[in-house]
Amino acid sequence: MHLLQWVLAASVEYIERLRLICSIATFYSFFDVWKILDSLGLLFIEQHERNEMKTVNIDEIPVNNTKALEINKHETPVRPELAEVVQRHAFGLDENRPDAVLKRHQKKQRMARENIKDLLDGGELLEYGALTIAAQRQRRTLDDLIRKTPADGLISGIGAVNRTLVGPDRAQCMIMAYDYTVLAGTQGHFNHKKMDRMLRLIYDYRLPLIFFGEGGGGRPGDVDASGVVVAGLDLSTFACFARLSGKVPVIGVVSGPCFAGNAALLGCCDVIIATRNSNIGMGGPVMIEGGGLGTFKPEEIGPIDVQSSNGVVDIEVADDVEMVAATKKYISYFQGPISQWTCSDQFKLRDLIPENRRRAYDIRKVIRTLADTGSFLELRNKFGRSMVTGFIHIEGKPFGVFANDCRYMGGSIEAEGADKVARLMQICNAHGISILSLCDTPGFMVGPEIEKRAQVRHVCRMFVNGAHVTVPYFTVFLRRGYGLGAMAMAKGGFHESFFSVAWPTAEFGAMGLEGYVKTGFKKELQAVQDPDERETLYNRLVAEKYDRGKAINVAAYLEIDAVIDPAETRKWLMKGLRAVSERSESGAHVFIDPW
Repeated sequence: MHLLQWVLAASVEYIERLRLICSIATFYSFFDVWKILDSLGLLFIEQHERNEMKTVNIDEIPVNNTKALEINKHETPVRPELAEVVQRHAFGLDENRPDAVLKRHQKKQRMARENIKDLLDGGELLEYGALTIAAQRQRRTLDDLIRKTPADGLISGIGAVNRTLVGPDRAQCMIMAYDYTVLAGTQGHFNHKKMDRMLRLIYDYRLPLIFFGEGGGGRPGDVDASGVVVAGLDLSTFACFARLSGKVPVIGVVSGPCFAGNAALLGCCDVIIATRNSNIGMGGPVMIEGGGLGTFKPEEIGPIDVQSSNGVVDIEVADDVEMVAATKKYISYFQGPISQWTCSDQFKLRDLIPENRRRAYDIRKVIRTLADTGSFLELRNKFGRSMVTGFIHIEGKPFGVFANDCRYMGGSIEAEGADKVARLMQICNAHGISILSLCDTPGFMVGPEIEKRAQVRHVCRMFVNGAHVTVPYFTVFLRRGYGLGAMAMAKGGFHESFFSVAWPTAEFGAMGLEGYVKTGFKKELQAVQDPDERETLYNRLVAEKYDRGKAINVAAYLEIDAVIDPAETRKWLMKGLRAVSERSESGAHVFIDPW
């Protein structure tokens, strides 16, 4: 049977640079074939005789391109227009930029494309705007720009993250990565235009964004735009980026310097993951010196020890490898439940709270034991240290978790710790993540010194944000639940959470019981002249208050919902989640406060 060959001439991006040859029997008419291909969405059909096709051997392409080899593994001939496209794309690949790769590796950093490849399943990026170059044609040759400014320093596209964990549909993310080896990762005319295009796609299609922010800010050398741009402050990039807050998860990632405009975008992210060699600042050395504020090296501006301790960086990691691993773990909490999980022996929870109420314990050990194995990811661990915040999985379901750390200021709530909790509430509420509060606090920190840190305003963020939380919220009292601080931990009041339950070690009071006795029974104590008898009376009154404030007694008065076996905590949480999750609303908070 004689065969006709039909060649699909579609866009290179759409068919991954592959020629599609359809062999169709001669008894199909031209119009029949057209209807078939049109119904399949395969347009722009050209008829060719095989012996008339003009081709180029792949070996004639002068640069390396492993993708080209994949394209051509079945047939050697390549049409010249496709060969040109393959060659042009090859200039942006790491294998054709050995000098840039060497410099990067000498600094113990990976190339932007190496990080993206590690992040994405199979390393596959559906890349947008790969062929653009810097807007500097008036000052440099086209060949120079193609070779030295690939993608105009911004790699962007769509790929799958954690596909094996959550499936292909929930794994899709938008990736935008500044390439520091291209003009120091600065923000040029065309990479702004490209980013605006990506931001609109993210907003319209609700794609999570992973943003690699390394770079030096605005670029002054894009002279091609000088005819229509003066200050360039009318662009929409920053507003469009900020508009994503609360709409989709926005993860900021940085290794190395991140200054000015790059830092402004980074600061709009829900979370910032940074390596120890990172420097983050709203102005780099040039801007600082230009403003008459002194001369500084990049390493002196916003180093990691500063930005971790002040709360700017949420997750500090050692290097690029850990950075990508932390990114994949963080985004997993926003990709829905996972089916594969294990957990520790829950009976261990019975012994993690000391019998002596004055003894401290490791709250992180409690969280790790309660959570699915290896699922705890802590945020801002060097900032607001009286509070521990982060994400966990329980039976594969994501939770935001926060807890008091009794080893720091006795677990009292200070301004910085309250900020951590309030912001985690916002993230969870915006993205439909359930909240677990583990309470062991003597209350809000008080005194003249703490008020210098705006304590009143900061701690009350917990009340305001808690009152607007609409996702499932569960409170578990581990030990102390005193005063306004305990109420703030419980969404503003003990009956505001879906349930407020206590472990048998819990104790409650309107304030610290020793102080309550000293102030509330001051007259009775002063009336006793003998010091030993006064001390005996004081101890008796304190013991009575502790006995009255025991969890089992408070539950009898219905101030909390139940006292439970610590080993049953996961069961309570999962039963509560099943009862409430479908009835809860998310997204009530339309944006996430950068602080």
